[in-house]
Amino acid sequence: MSQDSLGELKRVFISGIGATLLSIALGYGFKIALASFVAKESLAVYHTVVDVISLSLILMTGFRTSMVVSYARTRNDKDIINLFRYSLIVIVLLTWGLVLPYIKHKLNMDVAYWQLVGIILSMGLKVYFTNQLAMYRLYDISNRVTWLDPISQILLFSLGYLVLDMAPLSALFHSLILGNLVLAAYMFTTRRQQISTHPLQSVNLSADLKNFMQKSVTASLETGASIMMIYLMVLLTIRYFSVDELGDFQVVVRPVITYITLLFVFPIYRFVLPELSKHVRDGNYIAIGDIKRTLYRFTALVSVMFFLLMLGFADTLVAWLYPQDYQGSAIVLTHFASFFGLMMLNAYQLAFIKAHDCFNQSLLIRIGGLVAMVFAFFLLREYSNNVVSVILALGAGYLVMFLQSLYVEQQLLKQHANR
Repeated sequence: MSQDSLGELKRVFISGIGATLLSIALGYGFKIALASFVAKESLAVYHTVVDVISLSLILMTGFRTSMVVSYARTRNDKDIINLFRYSLIVIVLLTWGLVLPYIKHKLNMDVAYWQLVGIILSMGLKVYFTNQLAMYRLYDISNRVTWLDPISQILLFSLGYLVLDMAPLSALFHSLILGNLVLAAYMFTTRRQQISTHPLQSVNLSADLKNFMQKSVTASLETGASIMMIYLMVLLTIRYFSVDELGDFQVVVRPVITYITLLFVFPIYRFVLPELSKHVRDGNYIAIGDIKRTLYRFTALVSVMFFLLMLGFADTLVAWLYPQDYQGSAIVLTHFASFFGLMMLNAYQLAFIKAHDCFNQSLLIRIGGLVAMVFAFFLLREYSNNVVSVILALGAGYLVMFLQSLYVEQQLLKQHANR
């Protein structure tokens, strides 16, 4: 791999991390501020509602991988986007019809019906335009959206809570809905200045489009399995632990997991995967080796620093940033830091596997991790009733995924060597 090519990949990767870091500083600062004056129960309700709705709609981000790969190969954006549109409409309607009643009647969340509908529709629009930016590789717009997202919600929440005198929970839901709509409008106008898409119309299902749809469904299922690992932590905490421990997870632990994943794991799919796809197509495994070595060194640096930070200062940081009743989350964060490196390595391995069009194997690896997580949790429950068992179960799931993906990666490398 040429130094210029690897250097450009490093530049794009680091710029994406920079935009995400700014977003984290804004978003996490906002969450810390909320914890100081919004009731713990209200924040738990807000984050749980958003999680449940996100679980169904974020399935559509699974289309992102196949959209990027298929568009790069066929340049048939008209049919790819129309297939995505029809699929998104179906998912939004299913979320409206199935997930909304689940929130209202099964979880017994006291949230207005129209607010739930607004969240579903606005999130759907945001996912739609975000996937378009990824497909066309409009990284500059995508990076701006990354930090505009928390800014819009902070400003809109301040307007609702401080100016319009809304209750904190109501202001949060209103700011989320309006913020998503504002971002969708921004992505639409800025993307349209560079690329115009075709209107909604029928799709010519060629062999390439059928292959794209199959990969999209598989990638969506894999994304669902990935998100389910985090959401399952919420469900297990609700089922087996107290509301107080749920608040620790939703307000402190889950945002850390989300933010550090956005910062160091998602850029691998956004920037490294397209490069791997190109080099696999060209048979340039020397370049792939260069990328792998660079990423492994970066993973070692990040994971060791994160673990040492949590090991030495988790209690101090939580005490400094949050009220006293959130102190129980510190030990959970330390355990999470112990296996975070596995998440980064697994992201590379799954990107490598997908670059070989092995989407089914990638899905099976995710399912294996999910099953391992459930098994590990109930095994740990036999020895401890501590909420730490939930985060340790997540670590066990990622360990199993790492071992599975490592095996598949080695098999693909052997196939190439034997050609």
